Amino acid sequence: MIKDNLNSTLKLSKEEMQQYGYKIIDHIVEHFENQNSKKPVTMASREEMDALLTEQIPDQPTPANEVLDFVMDQIIPHSNIVSHPKSYSFVPGPSNYISAMADTIATGFNIFSGGWAASPAAAELEIITMNWLLDVFGFPTKKGGGIFTSGGSMANLTALATARRIRCGDDFSKAIIYLSDQAHSSNIKAIKVLGFKKEQIRIIPTDMEFKISINKLKNAIARDRLEGLQPFCIIASAGTTNTGTVDPLNDIATICEREHLWLHIDGAYGGAAILANTGKTLLNGIERADSLTVDPHKWFYQPYEIGCLLVKDHNWLSSTFSEKPEYLRDIEGNESEINFYDHGIQLTRRFRALKFYMSLKTFGLNSFRKAIQYNIDLAEQTEDILRRSSHWEITSPATLAIINFRYNPIGQHLSEKELDQINQNISNKIVTSREALLVTTILQGQIVLRMCLINPRTTIEDIKDTLEKCEIHGKEELVIIQQSC
Repeated sequence: MIKDNLNSTLKLSKEEMQQYGYKIIDHIVEHFENQNSKKPVTMASREEMDALLTEQIPDQPTPANEVLDFVMDQIIPHSNIVSHPKSYSFVPGPSNYISAMADTIATGFNIFSGGWAASPAAAELEIITMNWLLDVFGFPTKKGGGIFTSGGSMANLTALATARRIRCGDDFSKAIIYLSDQAHSSNIKAIKVLGFKKEQIRIIPTDMEFKISINKLKNAIARDRLEGLQPFCIIASAGTTNTGTVDPLNDIATICEREHLWLHIDGAYGGAAILANTGKTLLNGIERADSLTVDPHKWFYQPYEIGCLLVKDHNWLSSTFSEKPEYLRDIEGNESEINFYDHGIQLTRRFRALKFYMSLKTFGLNSFRKAIQYNIDLAEQTEDILRRSSHWEITSPATLAIINFRYNPIGQHLSEKELDQINQNISNKIVTSREALLVTTILQGQIVLRMCLINPRTTIEDIKDTLEKCEIHGKEELVIIQQSC
């Protein structure tokens, strides 16, 4: 690029593009190859980031390699490595190289995946991969359907908008929706976005295993009917974010069938576990849902962004979202040629199906099955290690690769306040060291440590090393408390 000339065509020469592209690929390969040797956590204040990055909008060009070098030196290092084997918190993003390159193809060719006419191949590939998922989860492949979304939040929003339309029509003033106190926050956000009032939401308490209380759910439905309200939807969790817990899906499905309620299952986290023998047993009944959210960018090891909504009848989506503006009149096609902008909220959509397709074709579904079962087994191994120690207490056992625990050494007789303080400080010290990403959650009023182990490249040695460091910090905190007494 000639620096003193404006490049109004926004083009590079063939040689410049090749050199630039090879350099980026080298960076990505280095990341996949060497991330284990790096620290997974980064920390910076807003003031530090402002000082590093703030500038006026650039009127004049800068050499492409200079911009790239700045990004690689100053921007990428200030992001957590969520694919690192010691990134245990929230829901890690292990990703895979094939899908990353597929995203590069989809972006490089700038494929519009909204309607059939713009890219028949992109639409067809979304149909094919959607059918694969329908089959995996026991949904009807001929009548069923679905759509790839940016993530679980948008999938849940799409599902609830569909449920409201199909069950309530235009008047939802008396409609009531039910979910547990462990349901993902995206569901509450979706309910609010759709215009439901606080009085139309029923948060059902969970039991000691963090599953929705069936008796309390039944009582709430009966009470609402007696008050002349319209129960219309239950949201069940297939793998909660906090504990990996699966609600009693068959029991909830039976209630929905008897009460004529829509059953939406939020399997954004745990749905993929159906590929493992252990997970399949826990997820029994998932096929009875009217709609199901799964999140391939979680436990299907895809890069962000790719969520997914599956429904029993694809006509539910089109009847909810289809609009016929005059500027699209020439590209509608026939009924078999699906325009995915008619099945969801977005008109402009990126080609999300490509990465899912290419990674499944490259590695094969059995590789995913093996990886998911490995993750489940790894969490159970971790539970065994913790139970054999006199320093740790399990607060929620290993379920779908999530385990919750806290430092509570035998014989110390610590108060709940002291235990909360110790475990919070263990997390703070681990994160501050940048050696691992291990944060807390709250279960039954207790501050606990939580590990989500869905990275197929995390080893038991990684976990042992982290637990040893946690134990050291725990002993340090115990000494501080004893000295203050």
